[in-house]
Amino acid sequence: MTPEDRDRLDREYNARASVPSFETEYARYVAASVEAVSRLERVADLVYDTASGQTLDLYPAGPSSPLFLWIHGGYWRALSKDDNAFPALGLVPNGVSVAVMNYALAPAADLDEIVRQTRTALAWLQAEAGRYGFEGRRIHVGGSSAGGHLGGMLLASGWQNAFGVLEDAVASGLLLSGLMDLEPLIHTHINAWMRLDPEAARRNSPLHVIPGRSRAQLLASVGGLESDAFKDQTERYLRAWTGAGHVGQRIAMPGYNHFDIALSLREPDGTLARAVAALC
Repeated sequence: MTPEDRDRLDREYNARASVPSFETEYARYVAASVEAVSRLERVADLVYDTASGQTLDLYPAGPSSPLFLWIHGGYWRALSKDDNAFPALGLVPNGVSVAVMNYALAPAADLDEIVRQTRTALAWLQAEAGRYGFEGRRIHVGGSSAGGHLGGMLLASGWQNAFGVLEDAVASGLLLSGLMDLEPLIHTHINAWMRLDPEAARRNSPLHVIPGRSRAQLLASVGGLESDAFKDQTERYLRAWTGAGHVGQRIAMPGYNHFDIALSLREPDGTLARAVAALC
């Protein structure tokens, strides 16, 4: 790969540089999350993984309500459940309970461990559904950017038995600007903290672990203002998913960037909240 190619990939995958001010975008996440915590019932800091001590928050929508698990982005090295509570603002009024999870961040944790934690969170939620009053047999999941990648790893095949979950534990996946093929990231600044080799990139790429059979429905979207690389990642995964015979649809979000596409979930009547609620 030439230096020019590496420079191009660095630009294409530099999400923070794709907006005029990441600090402004992040402040909006925080403000909306503070609003969610102040307005909604929250069951906070539930330990879902005793091995790592990682926690999640629940925002209940009522007895036997469907559950949506939100997985934050941040290139696996930043953000948390505390600045990603905003999806509850849009989904709880639509009768959907929301779980927002933490996971250990890179570089302290490698991607294999982060994926393990995400799958453990789903298994814990399924096991604890009766205690907390939501419908846990089939759980809806969603995430943005790195969170979209982790959501894709929940849609993957071959891991469920080891975690004691049903093969069809995931009912749907809302994957926003997901990083579905990690091989290009090896050649970017992102690998300074991810430390991926080709084998780790491939086994952790949702594009390469699409199940042969799945009842899950995919909702795939990327902001119209995002880079060609993020658009290509979403499009290739959606094509592969539907090409395997699974149900999937593209949700157009033409006026959105890499960050405010996820933030739009705070709107109960917004495009993404309505799409999730329709599947629940």
